[in-house]
Amino acid sequence: MVTDRSTAGDAVDAAVEESTSDPLAGEKSMGAEAVDPQTTESEAAATPADTATGTGLESNVAGALSYLLGPITGVLFYVLEPEDAFVRFHAVQSTLVFGGLFAASLVLSVGLTLLSFLPGVGWIAAAVLGIGGLLLTPVALLAWAFLLYKAYIGEEYAVPLVGSYARSYATVDE
Repeated sequence: MVTDRSTAGDAVDAAVEESTSDPLAGEKSMGAEAVDPQTTESEAAATPADTATGTGLESNVAGALSYLLGPITGVLFYVLEPEDAFVRFHAVQSTLVFGGLFAASLVLSVGLTLLSFLPGVGWIAAAVLGIGGLLLTPVALLAWAFLLYKAYIGEEYAVPLVGSYARSYATVDE
């Protein structure tokens, strides 16, 4: 069985030429479908998720990443983002919340160790502090996941007692 290679080759050449004539044609149509026709330009510009930051990340991603390693990434994004109040807010809040949880964990550990040496009632106090320490870990994990999610969806959720301080330190000097 012999086939005509010239017609098969011509068909392949035509298909390749058609696909390379406008490499972004498919992306243009996909982008046009993804745009909400009811969203105005001012509304789109106002959302933190649409703005690029000094690190090249979108604000919501940078805000979420500021919670990734607690106070470490909080300080890092606070320094790297002097112009983005949304990212700075989440960076300061991350530093305060998880720095505070780390300090509380440290105090519980030291207190547990010291109280365990007391004769008589030391074991009771140590048991109470030990249970407190065990409860602190899941609370910290839930707070971490919740705050990371809130930052990623572009919401400036303020943790009680800490959020007002974070907001005061997150202001951008213009």
